[in-house]
Amino acid sequence: MTILNVLHRTTYRYARPVTFGEHRMMMRPRDSHDLRLLETSLTLRPAATVRWLDDVFGNSVAIARFLEPARELCVESRFRAQHFPSPAMGGQVEEYARSYPFSYDPSEVPDLGQTTARGYPDPDGRVDAWVGGVLRRSADRSTLGILGAITRAAQSDLDYNPRDEMGTQDPATTLAKGGGTCRDFALLMMEAARGLGFAARFVSGYLYDAALLSGGRGGLVGGGATHAWVQIYLPGAGWAPFDPTNGLIGDRNLIRVAVTRDPSQAIPLSGSFTGARGDFLGLTVGVEIHADANQTLTPSTGRA
Repeated sequence: MTILNVLHRTTYRYARPVTFGEHRMMMRPRDSHDLRLLETSLTLRPAATVRWLDDVFGNSVAIARFLEPARELCVESRFRAQHFPSPAMGGQVEEYARSYPFSYDPSEVPDLGQTTARGYPDPDGRVDAWVGGVLRRSADRSTLGILGAITRAAQSDLDYNPRDEMGTQDPATTLAKGGGTCRDFALLMMEAARGLGFAARFVSGYLYDAALLSGGRGGLVGGGATHAWVQIYLPGAGWAPFDPTNGLIGDRNLIRVAVTRDPSQAIPLSGSFTGARGDFLGLTVGVEIHADANQTLTPSTGRA
């Protein structure tokens, strides 16, 4: 168990005071067996009224209405939480699901719904061709062996290229370009897994590097901003996390905030403003994660 302190700050700058429309924020995790919230706060400048709701997936969402124009909009989310990494999932998967292919229990199929359906066009079959190549290179054809091979292949075959623009590349574009952001990697793995018959969900949250927090050099990519990865539904193990950006299986380095069917439903901060063309000057985003000083950090053993 590790106690982590997370600060997520986003600042928008404008050339002159502008009027802000309603803003939607997904920055607060939900309490669960693997993450216990101890403290939370949301600070907004300029002042705003805030209401909270649970979206269709049960994620915690804040809706802000700002009370006055301003030249700067700052959203600062803080929370302190106990993180309990899940144990290795190998022994938890039901026996019938350990070999691929398998069929989900008929009673679960209606609830898995669209998480098993691919949602992006691939007219040239790039995703299928890439997955086929991954499977041909993999000697382990078990369920976890296949998912592990896809996770590692995304990390090794593609270049991690962070970008400031909003949105997510479709998987065919990610393969054509040979890289992308963590959101692009996650969507590619989702579509690949769905094409093989797995139920998959998109996860938005934060990445922390245990080696970096304990004074080492670290070695993971995707920190300092929001991070994205994938959950695959495995009978007996439940929604199991895979981080294709870092080739990781398991949630030791991951702090889950929002889980959705599609990346477009998990935008940490979205909204609008009214002003002249050219008023927007830019934005800065920063994520800081610190462990309590009295905590003993266990180096990551989740690398696939």
